[in-house]
This record gives sequence, C-alpha cells and structure tokens, in this order.
Amino acid sequence: QLQLVESGGGSVQVGGSLKLSCEASGHTLRGCGMDGYRQVPGKEREWVASISEGRTAYEDFARGRFIISQDNAERTVYLQMNSLKTEDTAVYSCAADCRASKDFNVDDQRMYWGQGAQVTVSS
Repeated sequence: QLQLVESGGGSVQVGGSLKLSCEASGHTLRGCGMDGYRQVPGKEREWVASISEGRTAYEDFARGRFIISQDNAERTVYLQMNSLKTEDTAVYSCAADCRASKDFNVDDQRMYWGQGAQVTVSS
C-alpha cells in the first residue's frame, strides 16, 4: 500500500530556504495528483501547492517563493521553499490524490497523507 514519508523540515532564519521531500513507498505515484498543505496549531489546514501531470499551481502566498516538483520515477515530490517568512512557520504535509488513478485497485483509490514536517522560521 502507498505510504508517504516526509523529510527536510527544520529551523531556518527569515529569508532562508528549506526543501521538503515527500517520498512514496509501496506504490508509485502514477496517476496521482500531489498536494502540499500546511497547518498552524489552532488554525485550519491550508493548501500550499499542487502538481499533476507536470502542471503546477500555487496558493498566493507561495507563488514566486515556493516550487513544487516531482522526480521522473514518480516516487518523490519536492517543495522548495525560498525567502521564508515567520508566517511560514507550520507543519507541512504532502498528500497524494489517487482517487482517479488507474494504477490503483478500486479499493485503494483514495487520498494518502504524509506524517507532516515541522518548519520553523525565526527572525
């Protein structure tokens, strides 16, 4: 079964960069759209960016600073975060939307989530 493992979180100063990785095991990500989300304690989870069949989309706060990409083996998705701000501090999670993927059995066509990675930006 598909599992997503995130890495690359940590602490950085304002203006710095971090690169998050979301690696799939147990199954490829073929046919799945990949989403990045973030959540601050006490607030709603918010969408950050998506990549699907090479097409990318970004929330306004991420556009121009964050880059989402995927390796050709369709196993790992990356979120490069640049020019980080204190308000970017959050737990970042990746999600695979495999509900329409023909590469999965019908029973396995669903959303899959990573465990989350803490990103802390300090001034």
